[in-house]
Amino acid sequence: MIKTLQNTLKQDKEQFTVPRSVQDTIPIRRIWPDGIFQFGSKFSKCIRFSDINYAIASKEDKTAMFLNYSELLNALDTGSTTKITINNKRLNRQNFEETILLPPRGDFLDGYRAEYNAMLTDKVTDSSNSVVQERYITVSTHKKNVDEARTFFDRVIGDVTSRLNKLDSHSEELDAIERLRILHDFYRVGEETEFHFNLKDSMRKGASYKDAICPDSMEFKKDHFVMGDRFGRVLFLKEYASYIKDSMINELTELNRTLMLSIDVIPVPTDEAVREMQNRLLGVETNVTNWQRRQNSNNNFSAVVPYDLEQQRKETREMLDDLTTRDQRMMFAVVTLVHLADSKDELDSDTETLQSIARKHLCQLSTLNWQQAEGLVTALPLGLRRIDALRTLTTEALAVLMPFKAQEIRHQGGVYYGQNTISKNLILANRWELLNANGFVLGVSGSGKSFTAKREMVGLALAAENGDDGVPDDIIVIDPESEYRPLIEGLGGEVIEVSATSPNHINAMDMEQGYGDGENPVVLKSEFLLSLCEQLMGSGKLSAKEKSIIDRCAAQCYREYIRRGYTGAVPTLQDFHAELLRQPEPEARDVALAIELFTEGSLNTFAKPTNVDTNSRILCYDIRDLGRQLLPVGMLVVLDSIFNRIIRNRQQGRNTWIYIDEIYLLFQHEYSANFLFTLWKRVRKYRACCTGITQNVDDLLQSHTARTML
Repeated sequence: MIKTLQNTLKQDKEQFTVPRSVQDTIPIRRIWPDGIFQFGSKFSKCIRFSDINYAIASKEDKTAMFLNYSELLNALDTGSTTKITINNKRLNRQNFEETILLPPRGDFLDGYRAEYNAMLTDKVTDSSNSVVQERYITVSTHKKNVDEARTFFDRVIGDVTSRLNKLDSHSEELDAIERLRILHDFYRVGEETEFHFNLKDSMRKGASYKDAICPDSMEFKKDHFVMGDRFGRVLFLKEYASYIKDSMINELTELNRTLMLSIDVIPVPTDEAVREMQNRLLGVETNVTNWQRRQNSNNNFSAVVPYDLEQQRKETREMLDDLTTRDQRMMFAVVTLVHLADSKDELDSDTETLQSIARKHLCQLSTLNWQQAEGLVTALPLGLRRIDALRTLTTEALAVLMPFKAQEIRHQGGVYYGQNTISKNLILANRWELLNANGFVLGVSGSGKSFTAKREMVGLALAAENGDDGVPDDIIVIDPESEYRPLIEGLGGEVIEVSATSPNHINAMDMEQGYGDGENPVVLKSEFLLSLCEQLMGSGKLSAKEKSIIDRCAAQCYREYIRRGYTGAVPTLQDFHAELLRQPEPEARDVALAIELFTEGSLNTFAKPTNVDTNSRILCYDIRDLGRQLLPVGMLVVLDSIFNRIIRNRQQGRNTWIYIDEIYLLFQHEYSANFLFTLWKRVRKYRACCTGITQNVDDLLQSHTARTML
């Protein structure tokens, strides 16, 4: 037998003692606050790691993930045993209600909140998503004392964590309280909210931590156990198929029940493994030679080596090649699964379901007879292995038992976006927790882009408390199709109609204090006026001289307003037009003439002082009736007005959400695209995030600016 395995089996041997109480069935001897558990001379430490999108990845991505996971298995330390556990546990109902459901605010929107909460609750209780999955890696080793064990765990767990990061799986070390919580949630299903344990308090009182987690009763039968009022059964993977699909573990853990599936791994040093395989190959070759010698003595010189001997020789050679040339390692593994049910009949039915899933993959899941207690301890993420059903596997064969399925998105204070297609769990995302909160809603016509944006708005309007001191977020919409009015008014917001004939006016030259983020505010405003004039005169029509004149006039228009400390009358486009006419250059009069239609003429809706209240928390700019001539200008002016609002909101500690429908209209002109690009990059610093909505993805990809934003 391989020396490493011999040593491990010898060290793992424990003297059997008959448990006198339920607490005695929990084999933990000592615990430390940092999460180290002791069992005899064995110490264990546990980390929780997040899922990754393996099931829905492309073939190339799956291969990359598979190889990275194989590297993780190859890196496991030979002086320890590793247990990979998938835990299906019931959703903590109280925790769900506290973190996800919207509390009433005592305003007219409470009726909507109640309906929204009913929908969320329905989504959770209606399908399999009342179960959440967690994944753990438990490393256990035999050491003389806890200090040696702690040094060992610091090294090994650091290595495992860095390799999980390569897979984009985030991990966290579990302290004693968290590890006890996992056991409590398993032993006391339905009582998840009642776990209260204070380590210092228990030490002071001399109380045992086992009292806080153990079930009311525990009774082990031949092929199942009874834990409190629940029935459970431990199964193990008895026979492995020669070819296993990487989806088998996922299918076994898809059952909508409380269950734990554990894969125990004992890595073998490569030199020992190679020596073992060489000895086996030598044994097979000796058998073949002896067989041929017998045939020759019978004068049968043309006899073919029997199939079973040939197969043995081929498999042993392949295994030796794997170990010496293909970066594989030899490992011993055992797969155990414990599942719980409310009744014996339900338990038998679930067992049959699990066994049929295994049979579908040509494997055999068997019940442990008279070993349910040992099996339970093995399946839990404690770090113990008391089942001797080890199977020799290479890294590749073990990596096929892939623990990853689909990444769950469940942010604190997140908005409901739908259901995960693989796991059927709720997707609750908080865009502020991402690297950048800006986003695009893309899709073909009729695919539900506007509905997606509206659903997000509703979630924000009913729940948003992301600002300081619980200040609700502001929502601003640019609506070129007049389709958001019913929603905005239903949520108590304000709709501002902007058109050539509307009595509503927005001053294109409004400027809040703080415009430009501490830089010279006129520089940014001058850029805005350049883009505005370009829109009015036509793309690419502005010469270098005209740009200089526009910049000069912008500075002169704002000089007095800034000197007054941003108080008094704000300059308008009409003042800008008059300033252009005062310049001596003929180019200035050309620009003035070109923009006259929009300053003194019939389309002068943006050339007058602002006369609308833009202070409503939920605001919609309806620009459907602007017409082709005014639409590009209108969108630009509205964007600038929104930028002023963002600056004001930041000073008040508010977050701002901006939705721009048909955003492709802004990319048709260079200056408006650049102004939007500047806004897109800067708003994050101003506690705001933009969402662009468009169906023409090709238009975005053709514009370099839009592609960069995307």
